Amino acid sequence: MAWLSSDGRFIVAARAVRTFAYGYLSVLLGVYLEEVGLAPWQIGTVLTATLASSAGLTVVFSLLADQYGRRRMLALSAMLMAIAGAVFATASRYPVLLLAALTGTVGATSTEVGPFLSLEQVALPQTSDPPHRTMVFSLYNTTAAVAGAIGALFAAAPTVMERWIGWEPITALRAMFGLYTGLALCVLFLFTRLSSRVELPALDRSTRRPGLGASKGIVVRLAALFALDSLAGGFVVQSLIAYWLHLRWGAGPGLLGPVFFGIGLMQAGSFLVAGKLAGRIGLINTMVFTHLPSDVLLMLIPAAPSLPWAIVLLLARHALSQMDVPTRQSYTMAVVAPEERTATAATTNVVRNVAQAITPALSGAAMQTIALGLPFMLAGGLKIVYDLLLYFMFRRIHPPEEQT
Repeated sequence: MAWLSSDGRFIVAARAVRTFAYGYLSVLLGVYLEEVGLAPWQIGTVLTATLASSAGLTVVFSLLADQYGRRRMLALSAMLMAIAGAVFATASRYPVLLLAALTGTVGATSTEVGPFLSLEQVALPQTSDPPHRTMVFSLYNTTAAVAGAIGALFAAAPTVMERWIGWEPITALRAMFGLYTGLALCVLFLFTRLSSRVELPALDRSTRRPGLGASKGIVVRLAALFALDSLAGGFVVQSLIAYWLHLRWGAGPGLLGPVFFGIGLMQAGSFLVAGKLAGRIGLINTMVFTHLPSDVLLMLIPAAPSLPWAIVLLLARHALSQMDVPTRQSYTMAVVAPEERTATAATTNVVRNVAQAITPALSGAAMQTIALGLPFMLAGGLKIVYDLLLYFMFRRIHPPEEQT
């Protein structure tokens, strides 16, 4: 990979470590919170708190990043992740856990939480040349997906601890949060190895104010659409899917780990395919035409007649649903001016985090009071609307490499 600099490798490695931690924590989080005595609505509220706080931190850190340094903001994010893990490993009371969730770095999903994504997203294009930009994002996401899949498989570790060491379930689960803290410190170390090449050039820093300029119109439209997609995704974040499988079919960590390992492998393969497919049919077409079938599969999951069928539908859905991730990131960075990338990443990721923070609490309440399967139907329907709007609004706006 001569086209990826050492800074790019450090960023990819840091995300792999983080996503391994997210992979197992997102599977265990709902089960753990139930184990310490939280009700479904409280579990949903904790998830909402971490997602909402993630959005807030993304705003603040992105505004400060180009002035005080992207590396400093990334390091501070890793420190908050370590603190959150330590609190969850030792606390049981709902108010304390809710407060720790406000660090915005608790792994409620198998993907990103906290301001990491926005800061890395603007740094990555500076670690390679423009023709390889989409492949860089594909590698970035593929590595994370593989690590997340391994992490999901590692979610079976508490079961092993109970059987072979004789630990109580709560003790084994707490140990996983302790590991989460250790992994956060590893991420911190990797960020200390980044060079000044990931920062905004000094000339741009001194002559330009933070914010959007000529790209404002397109960024606002993209942000609105990404918010709709994320609002829908909040109904079915990985922690809630794992919790749903636990409630509906009695699935425990010993089964949930391998299931989400398989899901992670599906996602990893799809990221690599997405990079190549985008080179043939374009970024927008790849985003939309792979996403629509996955939305239908998502809506079919509650109708599964058995646990094996539900797992098959989940695997099929995730083989397609994440192809829009590297293509979306590459497209967003390509259609704006380089000096506006930090503001663009902050804007689009913040609205995604805010929108996603709204729905987990609603999803938990719906599972408890209306129907277990309702969140899947709402998520799939809203995602279909997003895909159609994205296609008709942006099919004629191409990144530079697709223009003829």
